[in-house]
Order: sequence, then C-alpha cells, then structure tokens
Amino acid sequence: MDSISSRIEKVNPSLTLAVTNQAKAMAARGEEVYGLAGGEPELDTPDHIKAAAIVALQEGRTKYTASGGIPELREGLAAKLAADNDLEYEPKQICVTAGAKMACFNAILAVVEEGDEVIIPSPYWVSYPEMVRLAGGTPVIVDTLESDGWKMTPEQFEAAMTPATKMVILNSPSNPTGAVYSEEELRAIGEVALYEDIVILSDEIYEKLVYGETKHVSIASLSQELYDLTITVNGFSKAYSMTGWRLGYTAAPPAIAEAIIKIQSHSVSNATTFAQFGGVAALEGDQTFITDMREEYDGRRQFMLARLQAIHNVRVVEPKGAFYFFVRTGDIGLKSQNLCDKLLSRYKVAAIPGVAFGYDDGIRLSYCTTLDILNEGLTRFEQFCREH
Repeated sequence: MDSISSRIEKVNPSLTLAVTNQAKAMAARGEEVYGLAGGEPELDTPDHIKAAAIVALQEGRTKYTASGGIPELREGLAAKLAADNDLEYEPKQICVTAGAKMACFNAILAVVEEGDEVIIPSPYWVSYPEMVRLAGGTPVIVDTLESDGWKMTPEQFEAAMTPATKMVILNSPSNPTGAVYSEEELRAIGEVALYEDIVILSDEIYEKLVYGETKHVSIASLSQELYDLTITVNGFSKAYSMTGWRLGYTAAPPAIAEAIIKIQSHSVSNATTFAQFGGVAALEGDQTFITDMREEYDGRRQFMLARLQAIHNVRVVEPKGAFYFFVRTGDIGLKSQNLCDKLLSRYKVAAIPGVAFGYDDGIRLSYCTTLDILNEGLTRFEQFCREH
C-alpha cells in the first residue's frame, strides 16, 4: 500500500536548497567553490540582537508563548509597520512565525481551498507554487516579460483570472529578479484585484534592500479597500541577517489574522521564544546595520551589472532590489539545469537554474557574498559563456 499522500506527490523539492547543499558538500570535500547561489546575507547577525537572545535564555524565557507571538514583539511590529509602511495594524492582527516562509504558507492555508486558483507571476520564488499545491489549490503562472522589467501587468493579471481565482501573490522586491513594483504599478494591479475581490499575498521580505531612487511601497497602504484584501508578509532574515533564527510575520485583516493564528496553534505552536526577544532588539536597536549592508550590496550590484553587461551572450535587467540578478542565458543553448550543472562541476561556480523559478532560459546569480568570491565567480562565469 502506498503510504505517501497524493498531495505530496504533486510537490517538487526545492532546487535552491539542492544546489546550495551540493555546493556545501563539494566545499566540505576540500573543493574551492565560488557560491553565487546564496539566498542569505553573508554578514553575521548584529551583536545586540544576539545579546538579547542570550539574556532571554539566561532569564529562562524558554517556555511557550501565545501562538501569535510575545506582546512586546507584536507591538513592536505594529509600530514598525506604521512607521515604515504607513500601515495601521493592531498587535492581534500580527502573527509571528517561524520564518517568512512559514508566514507565506500559513497565509495560503488560511485562504486557499481545494480547487481555488492562485495567480503567481513568473519568474517566481520557488516555494510559492508548491505551497499552493499543498493547500489543495492550483497555481496559475503568468509569464512576465524581460521588456516589462519582469513585472506582471494589470492586463496579464486580468487575462489570467477565472471564476476560481482566489489569490494573487506579489513579491516586491522580487526573488529571483530584483524587480520592484512602483506605486503606480501596484495601484493598477490593485484595481484588478478589487474588481473581483482577489486576496493579495504581498511578500515584502526584501523591503529594506532597494537601491538608488527606488522606493518600496506596501500595496495594503494604498487604500482601505486594498488593506482589507491584503496579507502582508515580512521577516527578519534579510534585513537583519537572521536567516537561521527563523523569524517572520504576517499582518492581515482581522478574520484572516485569526485564521492564520489558528493554523499556527496546530502546527509549531509559536515561533522560538528566545528568538522573538532577539526580534524585539532588532526593531528597537540601532538600524545602521541595514543602511551599511544596503550600501555594500549596492556597490556589489553595480559591479556585477557592469560585468554581466560585458558578456555578449547573456542579457540582464538591472535589479532595483533584493540581492539577485536574473540572467537570460537562452543564447548559450543550454537549459538552465544543464547549464548550472556544468557551471558547478567544471568551473566550480554555484548558481540556481531558472527552471526552479518557472523560467528555463535563465539562471539566478546572487551578490550576497564577498567581493573576492563575486569577482572570481564572475570571471569563471564569463569564461563559461565564452566557451559556450
């Protein structure tokens, strides 16, 4: 008797984690690998955040909390959302989760039923379609265009909708493209969502990493009507280099917030208690870490853009946020998985195949690494492109 759920059989494993693990295994064998696949800042978590968690441990803050999180953190997040995003939420509308990935999953489970459709612009973060499938829904992929800056247009959104459409997922700034939707673009997409009461899941985990004159805008802040339809997802992983802490959150209209907290009460119960006290310190402490990291990444972004633009058989759109480049590699003549396998095995450069993001003629390269690794990795990638 087959004991594996049919739901699981529909789900693909994470290619991003697979590539990262393969590169780590090679490095453990003593091979020098130039990792351009990473999805986490290489910087350590700031000391004052670590100190707060240590104090929490020393004081015995090791027991269960309310499923939605400790009051201090939910209140701090409500204040942060008001100050940074022009969003007014009561602490009870906020659920602190074990990472922003869980925040997305909770939000999808709270809204999506068997047979519901969820519109996802491609290239997309690898886990969105799989989460929808696990919830019993059907992902509807909208292929965005390089000429549109890898952003879904209102016309594409409207064309993809059916009577079964329940949710649309927006990720701005985007993983893997670095695309950032402007206020005007968000308003236009919001109008389409409002017309059919489509719930918006707005994943804003990279909000602190936007460059130049680009501004991050939360779609829920644009009107009361959009606020009432939007679940905002964010977390501490990228802004504070706290990936392993597993600390994210949702902010949602009251009924959806209550459903999300109910789901969490029957899964992990609550985010790790002492990690939540680290989150409080992150919000209340010196924010220059973020400014310094953004400036450092902006320099690497410009360095990488110049290097990639000099390679004749690839194409790139300048990313305005996050810490990735989505590189068009169709002219090389290899599908993305094959390309990345050769790049890693022969040139010792780790990259993520675009097929993981729903676009097989491209790859994702990350610049959240040291400048030395970035420089050598790009040199080897350029050599690879010349030889193919």
